[in-house]
Amino acid sequence: MEGKGTAMLNIVMLPWLAHGHVSPFLELAKRIGKRNITIHLCSTKVILDSIKKRVNEIEHPFLHFIELQLPYPPELPPHYHTTNGLPLHLNYTLMKAFDDSSPAFATILKQIKPDLIIYDLQQPWAPEVAASLSIPAVMFHITSVATLCIAFHKTTMPEVHFPYPELIPQDSYWVKKYREEIKSKQNDAGERVENHFSYVRSSEIVLSKTFGEIDEKYLDYTSSILGKRVISTGPLVKDGAEGDAISESGKHVMDWLDKKEKGSTVLVSFGSECYLSKEEREEMAYGLEESTVNFIWVIQFPFEERISIEESVPEGFLKRIGERGLVVDKWVPQARILAHENTGGFITHCGWSSVTEAIGFGVPVIAMPVQYDQPVNVRLVVNAGVGAEVFRTEDEGFNRAEISRVTREVLLEDKGEEIRKKARSMKEKFIREGDHREIDLLVKELIGICSKPN
Repeated sequence: MEGKGTAMLNIVMLPWLAHGHVSPFLELAKRIGKRNITIHLCSTKVILDSIKKRVNEIEHPFLHFIELQLPYPPELPPHYHTTNGLPLHLNYTLMKAFDDSSPAFATILKQIKPDLIIYDLQQPWAPEVAASLSIPAVMFHITSVATLCIAFHKTTMPEVHFPYPELIPQDSYWVKKYREEIKSKQNDAGERVENHFSYVRSSEIVLSKTFGEIDEKYLDYTSSILGKRVISTGPLVKDGAEGDAISESGKHVMDWLDKKEKGSTVLVSFGSECYLSKEEREEMAYGLEESTVNFIWVIQFPFEERISIEESVPEGFLKRIGERGLVVDKWVPQARILAHENTGGFITHCGWSSVTEAIGFGVPVIAMPVQYDQPVNVRLVVNAGVGAEVFRTEDEGFNRAEISRVTREVLLEDKGEEIRKKARSMKEKFIREGDHREIDLLVKELIGICSKPN
C-alpha cells in the first residue's frame, strides 16, 4: 500500500445497480474521501451518468468514476443496466449479467491496484475476485442493522428464540408477503451464490449505515451472530441545500412550498423504484383529499407503464384539491423539501435512505411499507417514536380513511404532538453528532485492514 504511514488509501467501491444502493455508496465516498483517500466508484454507464451531476469536481477531486461493462443478452440493452425502470421480469437477468461481469471487474482491479474493495450485498463474488488478487474487501450493508440482525438470525439459527421481538411485523399481510418473497427467491436462486456469503467473505468487519438510539442497540448481537464486527458509518444524510442547480420542475415545487405555512405540508414519495398500483393510487388520492392537509405527491411509474398524471388519479381530483396539493411525476429535490420548515410530515415506503433523511431533517414519518426491509424499518420508526404506521390487512390494500386519519394525527392533532416533538429532538441529536465520529473511526479501521500483510 502506497503511503502506509499516512491516511492515504486507494479504494474501489462496487454498489448494486439500484439507486437506493448507489446513493449511500456515493455519500460514504464523499465523506471518507475527504480524509485524504482516493475513491473509484465502479458501475454501469447508465448508473454513472445519473450520479455524475450530483458530484462537484472541485469539492470532490478524490472521487473518480469507472465504467463496468456488463455482458448482456438482446433483452438487456445498456439502458437496462440499472433497476430503475427495469421491467420486473428482467430482474434476475440483470443480476446474472452483473455476476458475469466479474472478469471485467478483475481487469479493473488489476489496472487500478487498489488497497481495498468496498462491495454490496448482491455481489458475493466481488470479495472472491479481490482475494484472488490479494486485495482485502469489506461489505457495506446499506439498510438498518435491525434488518441484518433478523435476516442472519433466521439464516443461521432459525430454531433459536429471536431476542428482539419488537422488530418482527406481526400483521397477517406481512406474514403472507414474507412467505411469497422467500418462495420467489428460492425459485430464482438458480446457480447464484447466496447473498449471505457477502457477509461471510467480508474482511474482518462489515460496514452498516446505522446511527444513534434508533438502530445501534442491535450492533453487538448482530456482530456476535456474524462473527465479524459491525461498524457504523453514521446516517450519511445529504445536506438539504446540497447542489445549487435544480431542474425547472424542482424549482416549481420549492416555489410552491415557500408559499405554505410552517409544518403544514406532507411529502408523499415511495422512492424511485417502488410503484403504487392503480388501486393504491386511488386510495392515496382520496386519503390525501380527506385529510385536508397540503401535500406534494411524487408519482412514479415503470417505464413501460407510464401514463399522465391526469390518468393516474381519480377524475376531478386535481380540480378539487386546487392549490392545496401538488402532484408531480418528475424528479424533485427530496432533501431540500424535507429540510424546508413548511414540511411537517413524510408519507414514505420507509426505504432506509428515506427514513434516515426524514429523521435527519426532523420530519415525522407516516409509514406505508411495500416490500423488502421496509416493514422492519417501520418498526424502528414507530418504536423510536418518530412516526406512525398506516395499517392494512392481508386481503385489503391501503385504505383511504386510514391514510387520512394517520396523516391528520401526525401533522395536525394533539395526539401527534409527541411524534412531532420526538422528531425535532432526533434532528437536534443528528446535528450535534452527525457522522463525523463514525467516519473517523471507520477510516482507522480501513487503514488497519490494509496495513496487515496479505
